[in-house]
Amino acid sequence: MDIPGLPARKAALRLLDAVLHRGETLDQAAHGALQGLRSAPDKALARALAGEALRWLTDLDALIDSATRQILPPDAKPRSVLRLMLAGWLRLETPPHAVIATALPLLSGGPRRLAHGVFAALVRRQVALPAQPTLPPAVAERWGARAEAIAAGLADLPPLDLTLRDPATTAEWAERLGGQSLLPGHLRLPRGTAVENLAGYEEGAWWVQDLAASLPARLLGAGQGRRVLDLCAAPGGKTLQLAAAGWQVTALDTSAKRLERMHANLDRVGLTADLVTADALAWEPDAAFDAVLLDAPCTATGTCRRHPDVLHRIGARQIAELAELQGQLLDRAARWVRPGGSLVYATCSLEPAEGEEQAMRVALAPDPIRAEDLPQGLAPTAQGWLRTDPGMLAEVGGLDGFFVARWRA
Repeated sequence: MDIPGLPARKAALRLLDAVLHRGETLDQAAHGALQGLRSAPDKALARALAGEALRWLTDLDALIDSATRQILPPDAKPRSVLRLMLAGWLRLETPPHAVIATALPLLSGGPRRLAHGVFAALVRRQVALPAQPTLPPAVAERWGARAEAIAAGLADLPPLDLTLRDPATTAEWAERLGGQSLLPGHLRLPRGTAVENLAGYEEGAWWVQDLAASLPARLLGAGQGRRVLDLCAAPGGKTLQLAAAGWQVTALDTSAKRLERMHANLDRVGLTADLVTADALAWEPDAAFDAVLLDAPCTATGTCRRHPDVLHRIGARQIAELAELQGQLLDRAARWVRPGGSLVYATCSLEPAEGEEQAMRVALAPDPIRAEDLPQGLAPTAQGWLRTDPGMLAEVGGLDGFFVARWRA
């Protein structure tokens, strides 16, 4: 019979292996790695252990290396087990004796004795993690002068952001749910809130959406019955925003399964949109649109505070491949805006190749983003674009990293 807590550690070890050695996302890896775990708490623990190990990986490895005579290979199983042991102790505040009892059975023989000795030595030294995670060297180099500020935003897990269907009810829902609003139609709650149990969920009064992710659709304003194309629309938060703002929405995505989930969300909140399953590089509209919103497929490095796996599996190859796709999508999107209409481009990426470099090649007339379009504490760039990162608005819980630009046809 398994020791209580051991199945979750086994699953966390599988998650780490899938991300670090097979390049899978945590969400992709979870489908296989969490199979066999019967309880929701065990699944949550496995995700938390793997997530914290990935978030603090550089610092955990430095601690491990400080207590070994010979450096363990990056893919050595004892290293991965020690990462989880230290994440449990230093981040999840699991007592050392419980860490030893639930993690050492993952190893046997010499590797088990090694892990026990290293962990015991670090406990005796009462080691601690720094105030903020140390980014992997390649990531820090890519992000340059912004790296330290971004890392500061990764130290803690993010709060829960909601977008309200009716912005006029913001004060009402803030009082009812005990949340903080940073913009009309936005509500921020403490992390750990069970979404399905919150008031307003069943009646469709709101949906979950990071504050930064809500900004691109806001930049198109009220629809007043006009037609908008939401390109690469799934999972659908922006489609919901646009429909709630009075736009006639055509939402296009390649994934029929994701559009099915979007249809269910539209039903829950009482909104409608025309959902189209198609490849945007092959599809052609019957007529131009009053506005096009392209939230393009990207590396999603801006979501690193929620998905720390992106810190370790994204490199130059993935960035270049997605930047090429983004350029192709932008070219097509720009042709589908009627004269006088608007184009908004967004990516949840911190990479200039997926943001600023894409915006510089668009031939439409710039429609600069204004400070009054944004939450207090954010400002547009000199070019009239928006660049957010996890180090911003830290005093109120931060936000994801996004790039957003707007043009007029």
